Amino acid sequence: MKSIIVGCGGHGRVVLDILRAAEIHEVVGFLDSNADMSGRRIDGLEVLGDLSALGRVRHDLEVEGAIIAIGDNGVRRHYADICERTGLKLVNAIHPSANVAANAIIGRNVVIAAGALVCAHCQIGDSVILNTGSIVDHETMIGTATHVCPGARLAGRVSVESGAFVGIGATVIQSVRIGCDAIIGAGAVVTDNVAPLTTMVGVPAREIKRTCDDEWSTWLVPESLRRTAPVS
Repeated sequence: MKSIIVGCGGHGRVVLDILRAAEIHEVVGFLDSNADMSGRRIDGLEVLGDLSALGRVRHDLEVEGAIIAIGDNGVRRHYADICERTGLKLVNAIHPSANVAANAIIGRNVVIAAGALVCAHCQIGDSVILNTGSIVDHETMIGTATHVCPGARLAGRVSVESGAFVGIGATVIQSVRIGCDAIIGAGAVVTDNVAPLTTMVGVPAREIKRTCDDEWSTWLVPESLRRTAPVS
């Protein structure tokens, strides 16, 4: 299937490498919101424009599929919705060296990078990134638009809710729930449930910040614009 990658930054290059290694989809180019990148070549592929070019690219190049290669969870989910509304199919990028159990359930627009491990009866939602060398153990559920960073380890029956971020090298013990839009810092060890909209760091992990909720869905609000409240 002819496909495009939305996002030509570092993560976009990783996704291109995965798709080339998997040899399932024919990648014809990138799209990127940065107009200055239009016309440039990234690892041999042209940046064909921004998302306003979706219709043209789909028609002229007979593109059928797209994958969103953007690290920001909210933006990735939002762009996936835009691509679907144009009629593109959201495809996955699963590296051949990743080990995914046959009975795992994988959503759309999912990236599973080199060396990642997804064990039996896991459920991986749409627009999830399971980054290099991450481990998702048995019966774990990963919600929409989450990011499990390189080397992070999730034990069995963990639940990670939509929009959460599990930092590089973090560890989450069995049966713990990570709330929506929570952030787990690099190297943290999570031994208890994490409330939504909180940031946890350390060993064992402790709360250092809580993001105030409001009428906006948090994944639509850039991190720089979110109101934060110190932990009392």
